[in-house]
Amino acid sequence: MIATTIDEVIDQLTEIIDRARREESRLSFFPTLYRKVTIEVKEGIASGRFEDGPRMERLDVIFANRYLDALARFREGEPPSECWLVAFQAASRWRLLILQHLLLGVNAHINFDLGIAAAQISPGEQLPSLKHDFDEINTILAGLVDQVQNEIDELSPWLGILDHIGGRTDETIVKFSIDKARDAAWGVAQRLAPVSPDQWGPELDKLDGEVATLGRLVRNPGWFLNLGLLAIRLRESNDVPRIIDVLA
Repeated sequence: MIATTIDEVIDQLTEIIDRARREESRLSFFPTLYRKVTIEVKEGIASGRFEDGPRMERLDVIFANRYLDALARFREGEPPSECWLVAFQAASRWRLLILQHLLLGVNAHINFDLGIAAAQISPGEQLPSLKHDFDEINTILAGLVDQVQNEIDELSPWLGILDHIGGRTDETIVKFSIDKARDAAWGVAQRLAPVSPDQWGPELDKLDGEVATLGRLVRNPGWFLNLGLLAIRLRESNDVPRIIDVLA
């Protein structure tokens, strides 16, 4: 069902989380984080944090529907975009850390979906007027970063050694930056906004492939780092309902 309001987005995310809790599925991790961000955006709209609150709600809804549609397609056996397929298929992989599952969702949703949604809500010459509110989302995310890090540390007590084992072998997991992802998403919006959506196909196919490649690096960053990640994973919680509760 397509969401039409931010409250409907929150309700649908809650339904996804509840179903994944019953199934003890790791597909629950990203929507738990996403619901928290969406609630913060809703509260920001209500408090006048954004220059154009109604537009921000429309952006939030269009943006969220891309994830909701991708997950529905995956569950029905239909192919979603390649980058989301990488993220969803990873839910069945025991070896991946909670952090990796979260980053796979963030990668697909921000690096692929966000720029598309921004170009849809503010096409052509309207796009520059969106920049302030687009950037304000970064401030909301920054306020949640420390909180989420503390939550993950509670669930994964050895995660702190990641900085030591990562070195220069691979920075995809160690240095993944939401700020950089959102900068890249704005670049996508700038490329798409001046163009008619019926001409977006080649650009989106290329972008989907690039984001899927980054997702595969998050999922499998190389044998050396994987050894360290396995040691961390062995100390990490396997209790999906507890993980949901802590992340929520």
